[in-house]
Amino acid sequence: MEYLTPGFTKEMMKDYTLLIPNMCPIQFRLIRAALESEGFYRVELLGSSSSEVTQQGLRYVHNDTCYPALIIIGQFLEALRSGKYDLHKTALVISQTGGGCRASNYIRLLRKALVRSGYDYIPVASFNAMGMENGSTLPMTPKSFMKLAAAVFYGDEIFALRNQVHAWEKNSGDAERTAETWLNTIDAWFREDKNYLMTSFPKVFRKIARDFAVIPMDRREKKVKVGVVGEIYVKFSPTGNNNLLEFLESEGCEVNMPGLLGYIEYCCANWKMDSDLYGISPRFGFLAGFALKIMDHYGKQMSEAMKDCGFYAPDSFFELMKKPEGILDLGTKMGEGWLLTAEMVELIEGGYGNIICAQPFGCLPNHIAGKGVVSRIRERFPEANITPVDYDPSATRVNQENRIRLMLAVAKENMEK
Repeated sequence: MEYLTPGFTKEMMKDYTLLIPNMCPIQFRLIRAALESEGFYRVELLGSSSSEVTQQGLRYVHNDTCYPALIIIGQFLEALRSGKYDLHKTALVISQTGGGCRASNYIRLLRKALVRSGYDYIPVASFNAMGMENGSTLPMTPKSFMKLAAAVFYGDEIFALRNQVHAWEKNSGDAERTAETWLNTIDAWFREDKNYLMTSFPKVFRKIARDFAVIPMDRREKKVKVGVVGEIYVKFSPTGNNNLLEFLESEGCEVNMPGLLGYIEYCCANWKMDSDLYGISPRFGFLAGFALKIMDHYGKQMSEAMKDCGFYAPDSFFELMKKPEGILDLGTKMGEGWLLTAEMVELIEGGYGNIICAQPFGCLPNHIAGKGVVSRIRERFPEANITPVDYDPSATRVNQENRIRLMLAVAKENMEK
């Protein structure tokens, strides 16, 4: 049975509220500003983590489906039932990567849930670069894409620096306040059409890094450095991972979560490889390769700005692509695929040898490319302390945190040695 809901049209930009699941709180806050500055009436980020969210998802989505789908669809339904929005002027936005992962089918599951719950009149818009869902995509312009790119670059740098400084700050809250100041500044820039062009990136990268570098820090106490990789939603979303970042920081850890940019570059690299190897859409493959080179160029500039101020920063994405060699082939590209392995190797080499691999229970790509390669990584890096953690409606927060505490206990013992 085909479940249909209205498509999103350009005319709806003027007076419709867009509801978007808040996967990355810092990056998506800037994405919201970018969309609103480009003519979208109002954008709301949904971050509810109430127990009702999961129950709503389970009511309309089969429990064998990915955990992120349950949460996202549950958040949408909870928002529609909250009474906060004019339901005849509200639209839902969901992203699609177009890969073999089930995430590209979330939009079908969402439409089915809307029809079954009586909201078949709510428009659903797809955000994708693959030409999917023709007639129901967000209307974007080149200027909109440039602002979205700036949101990802600036958001990733702020996120990375905030996490690195937070663990060592002398005055509690300095890192959070600096991040908040920069988020407000960039929000205003977007609305004033300032500093969103890539030519502005190097200057802004340096300013952001310098502002975090002057925060007073005390590095005398040893702290456990923890890297976090995993399925993109569960890795970033506080709702999806039970506030993992907050929990690790409460345990006195310095946390490194590779940014959103790396995942976008990973998608472009896969599209380019598909085009080169199988002849799939040569034109799209060329554009993906060109976009990858541009992103890598400015990604290296961001890393240089961070390193010049004494912070850790990742290397070129093309160097990252070499990391899985001997462990996993680049042909493993369902879900987060080889990116999981590459990021774990990069984190270990960068001093973050204690790694949490956050994955939805039953996510086959993540279990193969994440949990499945741990033994091979340990053969190369015997000191690596890697713990896969499953997130699922049936998994209790207590068990997850106890598993992480056990990993931290091993990390502290290794640090003392």
